[in-house]
Amino acid sequence: MATNLTYHTHPTLTHSLRSSLRNQKGLTLWLTGLSASGKSTLATSLETLLLSPPYSLSAYRLDGDNIRLGLNRDLTFTPTDRVENIRRIAEVAALFADSCTIAITSFISPYRKDRELARALHKERELEFVEVYCEASVEECERRDPKGLYGKARRGEIQGFTGVSADAPYEEPGEDVEVRVRTGAEGVDECVQKVVEYLEGRGLLTKGEVQEGGLVEG
Repeated sequence: MATNLTYHTHPTLTHSLRSSLRNQKGLTLWLTGLSASGKSTLATSLETLLLSPPYSLSAYRLDGDNIRLGLNRDLTFTPTDRVENIRRIAEVAALFADSCTIAITSFISPYRKDRELARALHKERELEFVEVYCEASVEECERRDPKGLYGKARRGEIQGFTGVSADAPYEEPGEDVEVRVRTGAEGVDECVQKVVEYLEGRGLLTKGEVQEGGLVEG
């Protein structure tokens, strides 16, 4: 890592001013859970809802398709690369949050310490970080298994598969996780509503509508 770098903060264009000008608070929604637990489905539904009236907010989903196949395509699924994968995602999400966009990350992120690293990175930059645990049992996820990954892992065709391989455990969030949605038992709409209710309760969502001349507060 280079040591001759200095982070430059503009003296007038602060995060608070940017938020005021955009009439939106930036934050990161960090969705975590087993493969096939419903993270991507929930993330897509949340993104669609937040982009649409009455919210009409800037939101963007980060997941395996647009990160693992692009920015992180040089990484494997070894423990070391998994850590680096999460670090890079956290950095990108923080940039989105700082721009006053709602970043919605959808990754297994199996290690508690890595999720805490992502949280700490946001905290030191005074950015909101909300962890959402998509709770579903291994049995339920394996029953769904849309990509057939659990079956391949059981047959030994995939090594280091979270929740199946002995060397790849999933460390569940504690009771203090901001939002816990039981994606194994609850419908998508119910899970979305739980997340939205939490955000609204924290005053993290604004409602507005797009009119000629720009966004007006609703």
